[in-house]
Amino acid sequence: MNFHIIKSVAKGSIAEELEIEPGDKLISIDGNEIKDVLDYRYYINAEEFTMVIEKPNGEEWELDIESDYEDIGLEFDEGLMSDYKSCTNNCIFCFIDQMPQGMRETLYFKDDDSRLSFLQGNYVTLTNMKDEDIDRIIRFNLAPINISVHTTNPELRKKMLHNRFAGEALKYIDKLYEKNVPMNGQVVMCPGYNDGEELRRTLNDLLKYAPVMESVSVVPVGITKFRDDLPRLTLVDKDKAIETINIIEEIQQKAMDKCGMHFAQASDEFYLIAGRQMPSEDTYDGYIQLENGVGMLRLLSEEVKDAIETLKASKDDIKKLETISIATAILPAHSMEELLKEIEEKFPAKKINLYVIRNDFFGERITVAGLLTGVDIINQLRGKNIGDRLLLSVNMFRSGEEVLLDDLTRSDIERELGVKTVIVGQSGYDLVNAIVSDNYIEENAYKAYEKGVKNE
Repeated sequence: MNFHIIKSVAKGSIAEELEIEPGDKLISIDGNEIKDVLDYRYYINAEEFTMVIEKPNGEEWELDIESDYEDIGLEFDEGLMSDYKSCTNNCIFCFIDQMPQGMRETLYFKDDDSRLSFLQGNYVTLTNMKDEDIDRIIRFNLAPINISVHTTNPELRKKMLHNRFAGEALKYIDKLYEKNVPMNGQVVMCPGYNDGEELRRTLNDLLKYAPVMESVSVVPVGITKFRDDLPRLTLVDKDKAIETINIIEEIQQKAMDKCGMHFAQASDEFYLIAGRQMPSEDTYDGYIQLENGVGMLRLLSEEVKDAIETLKASKDDIKKLETISIATAILPAHSMEELLKEIEEKFPAKKINLYVIRNDFFGERITVAGLLTGVDIINQLRGKNIGDRLLLSVNMFRSGEEVLLDDLTRSDIERELGVKTVIVGQSGYDLVNAIVSDNYIEENAYKAYEKGVKNE
């Protein structure tokens, strides 16, 4: 008999009212055995249902629950209510394979679990999936599913993923398309492999699935200094970035003609490497691919401008003389500098220092802020004029925690540098608020901000 142990019960929830307690076992819902979290969420998404619970003494309770689609307030020992599916590929560009030894164990786990696509927005290669998995997605009406495509050339996909089934797995995109299941795609672009004409082929092939496939992001491969015994890869240079943007803009025009959306998107890195301006806001189709670094700088810029004009802060905060420091990586530094100038002009009492941190930990070829480590921040800021506060983006920290990639914490940075360190949410409203007020609510750094929402 399959069962799931209840870890906690939310206060004031339906489950608490029914006297369900931590340690009880979930046996079934409407007579259905619960395989995992997708089953659970599917069966409780109803006006009413019958749940069987087993108490620690072995007594079974059959509960008729009228929830009216409201979550009943249960959490389980296992987040997915089953084991995570690990990746069966050996991708030539895998970042995990490029990490040094001695880091925390969870950083070396390669997941390729379709359930995380729906729950957390992760991208999956489909190579771990079977026909019944796809059928369940269709039956449960789960969407969108985020797919790491990389290339639609079956032989090249087998080579890049180092998996003999990688080309065959592309058939699932057809099946999802036929059943009208919304999808998003991703291409990690590796010069010499899936760039140029291969990229053009991939994007044209995927455009056939639009608008069911809502977007495809193209991101450049990241290369650390820890690539011993791994396939040789080269970085995206200026010429390659320009070529890639040109191909994407070509596909965007076709997509606009076909379905009125831009469909293909280059991550911000391509524009920064190419030395081009970020596209206009409407190019991003509502920022569908924001988590892949697509449009982050454009959105940040728009939000900063809006926040400067609409910020509600006390006169004491605005007039208070302060020096604030911000640490960022090499790639976004110029864009950040321009935004900070605008903030300083609006709030002249605030002197803002921008410190660009070189990534010695992973190697200088890693130039994005999300991969900065505590040791590099400390080493390169020690002895600098940091001022009253140091602001660090939430993107540098483990989700929902104060721990950086190298296991150093916000407290470690504060202790080593002797300065108040503030974790700042990724929106422009967070940035402006954190600069203007030393009472910035740090909890907001962990919330997903919708455009137009402001801290007051």
